[in-house]
Amino acid sequence: MPPQGAIVAVLAIAGLSSSFMFTLVVPIQSKLPELLDASREDTAWVVTATLLAAAVCTPISGRLGDMYGKRRVVIALLVTLVIGSVIAALSPHIIGVIVGRALQGAVTGVVPLGISILRDVLHEDRVDSAIALISATLGVGGALGLPISALVTELSDWHMIFWLSAILGVIQIALVVWIVPVSVLRSGGRIDFVGVAGLAIGLIGILLAISRGNEWGWTSPATLACGIGGIVVLLAWGWYELRVDDPLLDLRVAARRPVLLTNLTSVAMGFSLFSSNVVYPQLLELPASVGGFGLSLLAASLVVMPSGLVMMVLSPIAGRLSHRVGPRVLLLTGAAALVVAYAFTYFFRTDVWQLLVANLLIGVGIGFGFAAMPMLIMRSVPQSETGASNGLNALFRSVGTSSAAAVVGAVLATYSVQQDGVQLPTPTAFDVAFLLGGVGAIVALGIGLFIPSRRSPEERHPSLPE
Repeated sequence: MPPQGAIVAVLAIAGLSSSFMFTLVVPIQSKLPELLDASREDTAWVVTATLLAAAVCTPISGRLGDMYGKRRVVIALLVTLVIGSVIAALSPHIIGVIVGRALQGAVTGVVPLGISILRDVLHEDRVDSAIALISATLGVGGALGLPISALVTELSDWHMIFWLSAILGVIQIALVVWIVPVSVLRSGGRIDFVGVAGLAIGLIGILLAISRGNEWGWTSPATLACGIGGIVVLLAWGWYELRVDDPLLDLRVAARRPVLLTNLTSVAMGFSLFSSNVVYPQLLELPASVGGFGLSLLAASLVVMPSGLVMMVLSPIAGRLSHRVGPRVLLLTGAAALVVAYAFTYFFRTDVWQLLVANLLIGVGIGFGFAAMPMLIMRSVPQSETGASNGLNALFRSVGTSSAAAVVGAVLATYSVQQDGVQLPTPTAFDVAFLLGGVGAIVALGIGLFIPSRRSPEERHPSLPE
């Protein structure tokens, strides 16, 4: 078997690249209507398609990994990333870019699969630190990727960002084939096609309502139909999953108290994380005449980037701390750091260095919080369910991030003024946005307090039949 450090490094690189897909088009997002000769409403699907694909594919790929081998599914997801990147890079029209971006979103599933692979192949003493590193890549990739994509688009044609992601995908496929061992632990069973369809339709309906509600109108027939229809479909899906022999997701395992509360915490923490991704760059780039700092996208991304570096540095520390104090304490510490970050920014944001300090605190919060969640999950589920369970946890985080994008976007649009024909957020908009991010962190802290600090006998031996 290859060195364990090499396995961790390869899976961490894959995780970084998958989270990079969410900030890949940020530098050109405002220019997409002009670049693609399409309306702003249509070009918004370049972002929405990625979020939807990530949410739908992540839990499904986790289950497929448990059944057919996690390494095999990781390679399939990376191949999908390359295909999507090439389609987007070659397409001069919006349809091709949207299709390519949707295929890119599927690669998000490599993070929970990578975490499950680590549990299968690493020595017990190294598992927690390695899991902390892989989980942190969900935040690190976005923070580090933003200045990279900004620099690429400043120096060359916008299609180059998609060629860059294609090259990254090819390199990762080679590394995974070379370094990552074949998974031998399989859960067996068959593909639950009805479960796949039900989960996909339900999630797409709810996430469409969340992500497009501000544009369509929160009480419009389209938004209500998607939202209510998605909820109804998911309720029917849950009823079906509890009665089928080989379910896509074992909801009885997901309903265990530590798993359920950890997943609910993931929604709140995902909301708090993505609120910062939306708000801080906009405040840094906003003209000084309306309370911003007037920085370029590249300069603003360099202020945000240190949060990703903090997450990366903290990941091995988080693993060691987990052995001593337990992952629940890490989760609570991370949520508390997010509360402090938003409170600090609410009262102090007259200088760039203050936003830098706030982003460092956010790096601490996400570094500890995201490291703790998969540890809590894997202490409470059978080893044969780790892929699906981590995929479900990643799904809950996606719901939080999608909600933040919609809600914070609506706040910034509502409290805005027109200047030179452009709607710009006001200081009040940022006050409300920072309050919302802080509330998300407080909710995560509150739910985290009820996660059991000790495992029950059933959870200490989760592989035993129920």
